[in-house]
Amino acid sequence: MLEGLFDIKNDRRLGMYLYRMGFGMWLLYLVLGAPAMRTYLHYRTDCGVLSFALMVISFSIAMVYDYFHNPVAYETKKKWLFISYVVLAGVIYFLEFKGSNNFLDLKWLLNFM
Repeated sequence: MLEGLFDIKNDRRLGMYLYRMGFGMWLLYLVLGAPAMRTYLHYRTDCGVLSFALMVISFSIAMVYDYFHNPVAYETKKKWLFISYVVLAGVIYFLEFKGSNNFLDLKWLLNFM
């Protein structure tokens, strides 16, 4: 039943579905910022990070399709995929380790600026 959905080499649907889920989470992130949704405000950061992660994963899956069917687009998107993974790793790192002993102290960097 799902064999056609997960054929990411020849089918773009999974990447599109994940992108739409990421966009939906982004819309939920915006809605959770409204004053009427103050009760659920603590879920807002989770929706934002999940939105970003789903969009990066869907971009990765779409690149598999482009690798086989559109090599020029694949080469163009490759650098943006790397940049998006670095930003995602940074966001997750700062959200996870902020306030703990394992958090990277970057105050020394201000001396050089």
